[in-house]
Amino acid sequence: MPSSIRHIALASAGLATILASSACGGGAASAQAVAKPAPVQAISAKDKAEGAKAHPQLLEEFGGAESGPQAAYVETVGKNIAVQSGLSNARGDFTVTLLNSPVNNAFAIPGGYIYTTRQLVSLMNNEAELAAVLGHEVGHVAARHAAKRQSAATKNTIFGVLGAVLAGAVLGNNQVGQALQRTLLQGSQLLTLRYSRGQETESDNLGIDYLRRAGYDPRAMSTVLQSLANQNALDARLMGSSNQVPEWASTHPDPASRVRTALARAGSSATGVTNRDTFLTRIAGMTYGDDPRQGVVDGRRFTHPDLKLAYDAPSGFYMMNGTRAVSINGQSGRGQFTTGPFSGDLDAYVRDAFGALTEQGQQKIDPGQVSRTTINGLPAAYATTRVNTGQSTVEVTVFAYQFGPDQAFHFVTITQPGGTGVFDPMFRSMRRITAAEAAAIKPRKLAVIAARPGDTVQSLASRMAYTDAPLDRFLVLNGLTANSRIVPGQKIKLVTY
Repeated sequence: MPSSIRHIALASAGLATILASSACGGGAASAQAVAKPAPVQAISAKDKAEGAKAHPQLLEEFGGAESGPQAAYVETVGKNIAVQSGLSNARGDFTVTLLNSPVNNAFAIPGGYIYTTRQLVSLMNNEAELAAVLGHEVGHVAARHAAKRQSAATKNTIFGVLGAVLAGAVLGNNQVGQALQRTLLQGSQLLTLRYSRGQETESDNLGIDYLRRAGYDPRAMSTVLQSLANQNALDARLMGSSNQVPEWASTHPDPASRVRTALARAGSSATGVTNRDTFLTRIAGMTYGDDPRQGVVDGRRFTHPDLKLAYDAPSGFYMMNGTRAVSINGQSGRGQFTTGPFSGDLDAYVRDAFGALTEQGQQKIDPGQVSRTTINGLPAAYATTRVNTGQSTVEVTVFAYQFGPDQAFHFVTITQPGGTGVFDPMFRSMRRITAAEAAAIKPRKLAVIAARPGDTVQSLASRMAYTDAPLDRFLVLNGLTANSRIVPGQKIKLVTY
């Protein structure tokens, strides 16, 4: 969540449409043959206008644009690869943005707009891999996949695959179920599009072709896909497989087979540059993980130094921070922490939060009685009701806290009927933090060092700024295995404070 408490409407139709037609994503669609690419259509005036309209909304959704030398470097590489696509020969026709987001994501939209997150760039190990990911996303635009895919966007919601909630209970396709999914998605940075396996393979192939034309080693497509698959597997282990949050690696279908296919297309004896040392030198110093200005997730604790608040998720739950909300995911429930307009009436705030769960023209959810309490000195109000989604009944709770005359925050949780109690410890944990506690929150940074004689993967991993799975995190970050030999002088990535 950002430090601003200004309420942002939950995804305008325009942004949702643009993301639906353009963002990266996936899902296990049925395999299909890769058709011969149609002639590439140059960027049109209409594409430019629509892209320019969507661009600021995308920046807001994904934490804003980074600036500085790392962003300039990504822009240069992105433009170099984009002009290989045939969309335009003019580098100035492309806008390449490094996003301030802790989510592994990349996408492109018509009009020459290309995006990648700093988190995804941190996972890469050379410049050719950066060019491969950006080229893949440009390939989706060049092949006009958005116009060919299903007409409706698929949203990777916190409800999981196909909207499944808790042991087979499913939010239906009726208006209430869809509205709940959309509402709990906003600010999570997980709006995505389903491309078919055939379309993903075509974009991989186009990206490989672009790499060759630009002089890069085309095998970089397979190595970055492998890193993404490894990161996805690590995330699943850290979260628990049931809590897995879809990101670039998991939303693009079947990464393992795509690694093999990409390597076969590139050829085992392919040539070209990777610019590994240059890449690592240029990305050093980037923020890694959460930006404290948007709050920090550390294990089960969320702390926001600017808003001066903290809370703990229930045991067994995993949190993901977003631009306007924090998603809270577990086997027995799903939730979100966010804010809304507040005029001093906490009861009305709770009712408005329930109202925001439905869309214009739909019948509002009536929470019934709103109860009042005090949590760690904070005035609080809450209500629980049951909602029929068409295919099941779920229990929805809004628990709100007043932090000032015009400042309030709230949780929205969804469980099976009678299951809200799993969130009670979280509701009771909300508290203000002191100025000293806020000042102690430091961002993690990506450091690049030269290995010294005697360094091993184990000794280097011990320097990672994590208490959980430091070795696994180190290996995935650097594309290494536990048996990898470290050579003195070898550039290595570390996450430090």
